[in-house]
Amino acid sequence: MSNYIPRLKKDYSEKISPVLMERFQYTSIMQVPRLKKIVLSQGLGDATADKKVIENALAEMTMISGQKAISTFAKKDVSNFKLRKGMPIGAKVTLRGDMMYEFLDRLVSVALPRTRDFRGINPKGFDGRGNYNLGIKEQIIFPEIDIDKINKVTGMDITMVTSANTNEEAFELLKEFGLPFKK
Repeated sequence: MSNYIPRLKKDYSEKISPVLMERFQYTSIMQVPRLKKIVLSQGLGDATADKKVIENALAEMTMISGQKAISTFAKKDVSNFKLRKGMPIGAKVTLRGDMMYEFLDRLVSVALPRTRDFRGINPKGFDGRGNYNLGIKEQIIFPEIDIDKINKVTGMDITMVTSANTNEEAFELLKEFGLPFKK
């Protein structure tokens, strides 16, 4: 086993943590907010008509995250959408630890800059408890996806769960990680 530590994980302990400690006047290193997990999710309404949609989405999410994606299922019947309880209608991946830092690094340094007309991400995506939600319109911004092999351009939601208590603390944490927020 190698002694490899993801770049952002090392940056967090060496640079980001001391900066946040000073900025928010924490008395203990344990008070400093940290990233707990990143959840990638896709809702696929078209999956009710075509089962291939789910398989493609799972394969793409697995490629993007480097971790096996799982299907999400309908909780109840909705006749207007031809939906039955237990039908697969989405895909998700929960990343923690080194995989999470690796994904965040790729998102910030490679994927987001490839977005068309990119001017930064919206700073209003916080939920009041220190978590941030980001919507991506096209999965093709990730270099792992081969544009020629995709059937349909789909979006996804990325949720970053932090241990911060306020939006301000979470904002500063994510800004220090390099997330390009709009001014």
